[in-house]
Amino acid sequence: MKRAFDVDLAMSRIREAVRPFAPAMLFELAEDGFNSPFEVLVACIISIRTRDEVSLPVARGLFARARTPTEMLALSPEEIDTLIQESSFHYGKARQIHGIAVRAVEDLGGALPCDFDLLTSFPGVGPKCANLVLGIACRQPRIGVDIHVHRVTNRWGYVRARTPELTMVALEGTLPQGYWVEINRLLVPFGKHICTGALPRCSSCPVLEMCQQVGVTAHR
Repeated sequence: MKRAFDVDLAMSRIREAVRPFAPAMLFELAEDGFNSPFEVLVACIISIRTRDEVSLPVARGLFARARTPTEMLALSPEEIDTLIQESSFHYGKARQIHGIAVRAVEDLGGALPCDFDLLTSFPGVGPKCANLVLGIACRQPRIGVDIHVHRVTNRWGYVRARTPELTMVALEGTLPQGYWVEINRLLVPFGKHICTGALPRCSSCPVLEMCQQVGVTAHR
């Protein structure tokens, strides 16, 4: 018989379980000082469909050349493309990043404001990246739901939602606000190393007795 899910206990245990692993990419960059709304948004765009192990050095390489919209605007889309070519779909991302820089400089005073509607008005920027910007750079209580947060919280049975967007809505109704930003920081490494997509490491999971193991047919 599974015990009721205690999110406070779960977060405490997961915080310890992921301590040996690198934090989620955007949080690691922010801890290293790349924490402006523009930098977090650009790094989030680079990370789409790209592993953190690739995205992190790519973002660092780009920021070595340009960290602000004004500096980014001095680069051509082709130059940005060359700098981020290890990222998936780099051609489109380079033009997207350049376009954000253009609008930031021409219409927004050279910086991105902490505004959800404005951030999601940029082509290709969805709720995940917007909320990560607002949570990390702007310190607003926002939930950034990527594939790891979506998979893990639904596997727990803590929420039941078909898509990351619906998981975000469900978590906003159930997760204590104090965990809204931290859940992404914790569940990305937890989902990469313990509660993996295929063959999760249930035998070493610190919250196994609370997890409903929804959809798990085989595990380690």
